[in-house]
Amino acid sequence: MFDIDGTLVESYDLDSICFINAVKDVTGIYIDSDWSKYNHVTDSGILREVLTKNGIPNKQETQVEVKKIFIEKLKKSIADKPVREISGAASLLTLLNSMNNVVVSLATGGWWESAILKLESAGIDFSSMIFASSNDHYSRIEIMEVSAYKATGDTAYPCTYFGDGSWDKEAWV
Repeated sequence: MFDIDGTLVESYDLDSICFINAVKDVTGIYIDSDWSKYNHVTDSGILREVLTKNGIPNKQETQVEVKKIFIEKLKKSIADKPVREISGAASLLTLLNSMNNVVVSLATGGWWESAILKLESAGIDFSSMIFASSNDHYSRIEIMEVSAYKATGDTAYPCTYFGDGSWDKEAWV
């Protein structure tokens, strides 16, 4: 099971800038980019926490609008400067996918739509991989469990997880 941002693709700064600006554009709130301060370090988790703390009404409508603006900003940024793979990521995934005794899955705290844009930009073929994202849940632990369940039919199945953030480690322990 692999995280995407910072693990498979070099998109961390790009993602952060687009997300912060989308939240500010829609809500007028400038959010802290120290992701370790949030309870759930996922797109939907951070947004949910920001909206709740700031008493923003119509949460669902606001979430939809933030996501829409975020995706637009991300598309524009990627068009200007494509996302690159972390060196060797595509080759590793191709190799693992070719093995009969390995199931490759992705579990990202990003929204599905943004993850697809970044993977495609980096030239990583994810078409045969199991995928769970912030669209599935706001909790990283739940996202990982969804990915594991889709891959094996069991959330307790033995798995090796590759991620780059401290929140990845905390979620998988």
